[in-house]
Amino acid sequence: MTDDPAALIATMGARARAAAAVLARATTDAKRAGLRAATETIREDAAAILAANARDVAAGEAAGLSGAMLDRLRLDEGRLAAIADAVEAVAGLDDPVGAEIDRRERPNGLVLARVRVPIGVIGIVFESRPNVTVDAAALCVMSGNAAILRGGSEARDSNAALHAAFVRGLARAGLPGEAVQLVPTADRAVVGAMLAAAGVIDLVIPRGGKGLVARVQAEARVPVLAHLDGINHVYVDGAADPAMAEAVVVDAKMRRTGVCGAMETLLVDRAFPGLPALVGRLVATGCAVRGDPVALALAPGVMTAADDADWDTEYLDAICSVAVVAGVEQAIDHIARHGSHHTDAIVTEDTVVAERFLNEVDSAIVLWNASTQFADGGEFGLGAEIGIATGRLHARGPVALEGLTTYKWVGRGAGQVRG
Repeated sequence: MTDDPAALIATMGARARAAAAVLARATTDAKRAGLRAATETIREDAAAILAANARDVAAGEAAGLSGAMLDRLRLDEGRLAAIADAVEAVAGLDDPVGAEIDRRERPNGLVLARVRVPIGVIGIVFESRPNVTVDAAALCVMSGNAAILRGGSEARDSNAALHAAFVRGLARAGLPGEAVQLVPTADRAVVGAMLAAAGVIDLVIPRGGKGLVARVQAEARVPVLAHLDGINHVYVDGAADPAMAEAVVVDAKMRRTGVCGAMETLLVDRAFPGLPALVGRLVATGCAVRGDPVALALAPGVMTAADDADWDTEYLDAICSVAVVAGVEQAIDHIARHGSHHTDAIVTEDTVVAERFLNEVDSAIVLWNASTQFADGGEFGLGAEIGIATGRLHARGPVALEGLTTYKWVGRGAGQVRG
């Protein structure tokens, strides 16, 4: 390795490119064997991984990390078991590589098909969440890509322990360990080197806070797959079942407040009779509720007035803002002005209203009578996810195996010429 960030990434990129070529040729069974071996080594190393994570959490607490950041950082036996289970789940998914997307035969007899192929070398820049180390590694391997991972310094020991276990599993199964590399330095200049590495890295995926994602999107000279904010809404329609509304809203906000699928703004139809009870349930679970003037007047649990900035804030904490709206049209308009195209949900028993919401809200994920916390690749049956994409090109929503492939055209002829 080298102290020069550009040279370091060039060296890692060359190794990754060679490993990607091996993975692109690997059979589905070989990739599955590699991931199942990695599952075993993660489970074998559980004690060492949890000890490494405990060191990171202690350092984070001493450094004053926020509660949301610490929640993302912290592993326990259950979370580590879920990480291993997610790798095993990816191993059981259909292999997208080589799948035929469509086929057509031209009048001259030339047969053309679009076939899925790996992207190549994928750089993942992430903060705080050590599970990303393994999720990204598993998805990249199964989709035939090599990965260069740059985790945040706050999860240094956790990432290193998880990475060591994962690549030992790959090697045990005969796959190249260089297929998944972890940047060995916390130097922020390395991120800049990754973003400038056109021709070395084919795609960059940031996972982290708004500052990180904004920097990646502003500086990258290679394609980026990302979302900037998770400003998610739940709209409770006048025709919502009150008990269902309470269950969905509380889960959407409070199940895990620090994840990108958490609800940040609650929109309530003025025709819905249960606003005070809805707010009361949130307050009882520890949520601080801010509201517009109508919500302040109608719901005693709303203790703070929301200001203009609240509607555009991703709290990632036990805070939400409430606005009372005049029906679904006003709710859709509010989401269009303040949402981040991530995940938005409606609770209603009115099918016509629900379908209008699902059709007109321009977000990567729209849900009817379900919590926004389902914004997760595993919950979509995709196995682990590498992130949620909110753009309109290539991939949108939870990015899993298919989102990590591109395609090429394959033509089969019998001597056809254009003449």
